[in-house]
Amino acid sequence: MIDLKLLQKDFDGISTKLMRKGVSAELIQDLKTKNEALKKAKASFETLQALQNSMSKEFGIYKREGKDISELKQRVDANKIVINEALDIQRTCQEELENIAMAIPNIPDDSVPDGEDENDNVELKKVLTPRKFDFTPKEHWELAEQNGWIDFERGVKLATSRFSVSFGMGAKLERALINFMLNFNSKRGFQEVSVPSLVNRTALEGTGQLPKFEDDLYKMDGQELFLIPTAEVPVTNLYQDEILASDELPKKMTAYTSCFRKEAGAAGRDTRGMIRQHQFHKVELVALCKPEDSEAIFDDMVACASDILTALELPHKIVNLCIGDLGFSAAHTTDIEVWLPGQDQYREISSISNTREFQARRAKIRYKDGKKNVMVHTLNGSSLAVGRTLVAIMENFQHEDGSITIPKVLEPYLEM
Repeated sequence: MIDLKLLQKDFDGISTKLMRKGVSAELIQDLKTKNEALKKAKASFETLQALQNSMSKEFGIYKREGKDISELKQRVDANKIVINEALDIQRTCQEELENIAMAIPNIPDDSVPDGEDENDNVELKKVLTPRKFDFTPKEHWELAEQNGWIDFERGVKLATSRFSVSFGMGAKLERALINFMLNFNSKRGFQEVSVPSLVNRTALEGTGQLPKFEDDLYKMDGQELFLIPTAEVPVTNLYQDEILASDELPKKMTAYTSCFRKEAGAAGRDTRGMIRQHQFHKVELVALCKPEDSEAIFDDMVACASDILTALELPHKIVNLCIGDLGFSAAHTTDIEVWLPGQDQYREISSISNTREFQARRAKIRYKDGKKNVMVHTLNGSSLAVGRTLVAIMENFQHEDGSITIPKVLEPYLEM
């Protein structure tokens, strides 16, 4: 959630930044109006409470001095009723303000470039040179079917479209990639954690998936439980509503989970293959840190994900997301796109975001800085999407006859 005090302090400046991210001027004005109404309601309640305290003291004096308290008691009782009414008004104003604030995205950093969509993202650098083929490279679904690694038809039979089943070397490679990524991240200082695949509404509100993106989530019928869209949700919320000690930070974590998304906004896109599925595996990086450390940790997370791809000998590029492609909770985001020769293009395989204190304010994650409680900064990033990494291996390491070489770095993991 955005800092409402910051909005009060610099309404025009913050409004301009939010409108860059697509927030309407009407919604921002509504937020300001509700905030002012809450301030007025609080002031009214505090005035009535002060009057009540004053009359209570006077009540004690009257009793000690033996004075008639009947009239004063009537005034005290009447003020109690007004106080309760004022408290109800304050609660209503608070609820209305929070409902609006929860639907407003994070304030983007000034460094986020202008642009409407992914076509306007800014390339920062390329890593490794794509291999030149002396034949026309196949796309991953052809290679998967030819080698018996992935069966898309049986995925549909078991569930519906955008599900698949891995067999033999395909399944082994997925397991090898998961173990390789977790070990790689652990060596970089990220503690491995294992978390539930179901979370409650509060957790999803904390990281920003709710209330706005409920249509893209799988919800348990009759329960306030949802299948996770990413490990970012449970891992970040491990410290929901906690005050951490200063020396506990930073907390750097990595987790493997399955992820579940309806892909409600992706109708007609990537309908074949493994690029966009309803269930997929992912290894995630999450960090909670002091504000002054978040950019350095952000750079470490980008480097970690990039170095995994380099170790796998997969060409990729690093791009800075433009304002039109920036996610709801992110202040700024760097994507890593891997080269897919079968598609003859780079495709996203990792997205690393600094949300600054936006998620921490929603999830109430703080740390003790002297006598003050300060919001942590939270960061998250894919390291990496397992299915897309498998796709990249298939397409980049294919031969003319359809066979596929396994990257050397994974060979020890296939022997386990």
